[in-house]
Amino acid sequence: MPDGTDSTHAPELTSWVASANQPGAPFPIQNLPYATFRRNGSQEEHAGTAIGDQVLDLTEALGIASLQALMAMPADGRAQLRQRISGFLASRTPGADRFLSPLTAVQLLLPCPIGDYTDFYASIHHATNVGSMLRPENPLLPNYKWLPVGYHGRSSSLVASGTPVRRPKGQTREAANDPPVFGPSRRLDYEAEVGFFIGPGNCLGEPVPIGRAEEPIFGLCLVNDWSARDLQTWEYQPLGPFLAKSFATTLSPWIVTLEALAPFRVAAAVRGEGDPRPLPHLFDDSDQLLGGVALTVEVWISSAQMRQRGLSPVRLSCGSMREMYWTMAQMLAHHTSGGCNLQPGDLLASGTISGPTKSERGCLLELTWRGTEPVALPTGEQRRFLEDGDEVTLRGYCQREGAVRIGFGECRGVVLPAL
Repeated sequence: MPDGTDSTHAPELTSWVASANQPGAPFPIQNLPYATFRRNGSQEEHAGTAIGDQVLDLTEALGIASLQALMAMPADGRAQLRQRISGFLASRTPGADRFLSPLTAVQLLLPCPIGDYTDFYASIHHATNVGSMLRPENPLLPNYKWLPVGYHGRSSSLVASGTPVRRPKGQTREAANDPPVFGPSRRLDYEAEVGFFIGPGNCLGEPVPIGRAEEPIFGLCLVNDWSARDLQTWEYQPLGPFLAKSFATTLSPWIVTLEALAPFRVAAAVRGEGDPRPLPHLFDDSDQLLGGVALTVEVWISSAQMRQRGLSPVRLSCGSMREMYWTMAQMLAHHTSGGCNLQPGDLLASGTISGPTKSERGCLLELTWRGTEPVALPTGEQRRFLEDGDEVTLRGYCQREGAVRIGFGECRGVVLPAL
């Protein structure tokens, strides 16, 4: 088996929950992602894991109080728990059904209270595309290839998949010599990202060395970092994102653990000829060998008119996390290198995942090249940026030959008009 895999990843392993064994099912027994849920009609929150079209109640079956408590466990304890859950779902015991609920009968919530949220800018393809629109002669700023650029996001406006997103208002300025105006954003965008939750953190003032920087990572989810591009253009100088990013960020409910991703680890992206070698606090041979993740992220759109006419959503892009210039370990090592302490349940996100081709661009800003190349929808509508009623859905999955494909579920939100 590949490095990091064990009996829980065996392709021949099946579950007594029949729906988990269907070809292409997102939640086979090899996956076992975690979520926080409540049963329809109840306000009581439970920790659970997905298996086929069911959720296993870990609070009732195994006494897991919350996902945050699970995140705080050491890595070996989490691995043992995965083995225990896998065994429970592989070999049926009398009465086990009572711990299962259909996914259609539960409400999936944010995984845990999220104290802090940091968003990075780790795709060189995204950074180069955006920079080319603003600085055609010099797209990348001098620091980009030396450190993972990031900003401190707003944790209070992180929302669970399915939560509607209200179009934000703010200041914009169309012409350089005109005064700004206040009103609804006219250039609302999505950003397809991957987030990773922190398990056991680090103490204040104690950096996490790059060689151990994956140890605090609990698992991954999908992230849509909604962005008001016109607000961002006016407000981001000199400090960076503020109202353009703080109105909403949508998370998928399922956390796919680092243990589940073991069969899909790949080498870090190859740097371009002439690119600098990362400084010592950001370079580790093991991270270069297996620091990437072969995770595919798709973006789908459905306009209000499409839904009214019964038309299926349209796929806008399909990118891969393996293209990221900076690895998760490099992001975390740099984040803590100044002494910043991370805590269980903190969230770090990758920034927009884009690839070298147009079909891999993870936001409309890139895909429509700042609105100059609109996307055509099957109704005859065009999209330069998002309109009211548009529903954006991110879907993620990992697959490779010799391993069972696993899914991340959906990260979904519909745009409501500004108040």
